[in-house]
Amino acid sequence: MARRMMLMVNSINKTNFAGRQVVTCNTCHRGNPRPNVMPSLDLLYSSVSGDEPGDPIQQASGQPPADQILDRYLQALGGLQRVAALTSVTAKGNYMAYDDVEKSPLEMYARAPGHRMIISHSHSGDITWTFDGRSAWIAAPATDKPVPVLDITGQDLDGVKLESEVSFPARIKQALTNWRTGFPTLINGRETNIVQGTTANGGTATLCFDVETGLLVRLVRFSNSPVGRLVTRVDYSDYREVAGVKMPFKWTVTWLDGRSTYELMSVQPNVAIDTSRFAKPAPSRQ
Repeated sequence: MARRMMLMVNSINKTNFAGRQVVTCNTCHRGNPRPNVMPSLDLLYSSVSGDEPGDPIQQASGQPPADQILDRYLQALGGLQRVAALTSVTAKGNYMAYDDVEKSPLEMYARAPGHRMIISHSHSGDITWTFDGRSAWIAAPATDKPVPVLDITGQDLDGVKLESEVSFPARIKQALTNWRTGFPTLINGRETNIVQGTTANGGTATLCFDVETGLLVRLVRFSNSPVGRLVTRVDYSDYREVAGVKMPFKWTVTWLDGRSTYELMSVQPNVAIDTSRFAKPAPSRQ
């Protein structure tokens, strides 16, 4: 049945939208085994929208160019000169996954351009997320992953690279192409400016900036799949000043089957970090 449904959806897109992935499984199912035929009156009259501000957009009429919003973001952080002068950070804090009952100690090592390593010291063993500027992977105990080292590829790799760029955003304008601005939207009751760009492998990333502060509050990215778009959302909060630059001390990553929260307690700026810190672990011998 699932294969027949996928063929049906592909046929609809091919016949009506020149093959573009406009209709997906989510269009009708919305997370339910059977599509809801009856409209929800509660949802219809609710003041809160459950839709992600991440679908592809065109440049909205009357909205400022993306460059202007990104320039204000860099200024809100402390100015381009200070942002560019922050070249590395080490940090300690806490990590909590959606199914954890308590927080785990966290270490972070990040270095411009685009190097980042996060280690969570969990009860089952260390879990490590690493991006070395080109490749990304997750290393975890066998109880948490099907393989000791899981490579991140394709559009997901583009997303990891973008998240690393946000750690040192002096080059944020070069991180994506085809920038465009959408209409403002509300996030947690606050008005936000929406800008969107395209990743190297054709994925889409949407950045949401608080209108009042100019700071980045949400990043929504998706990669394409046969059943629809696989969405990842990062919410940034608790901005504090480090070496004259504001950086988020808390961020929450949410995806289709999980949620992880990262909280920093202490941060050391411009610390020397050896390249070996970002080396990929050798495959374990069976």
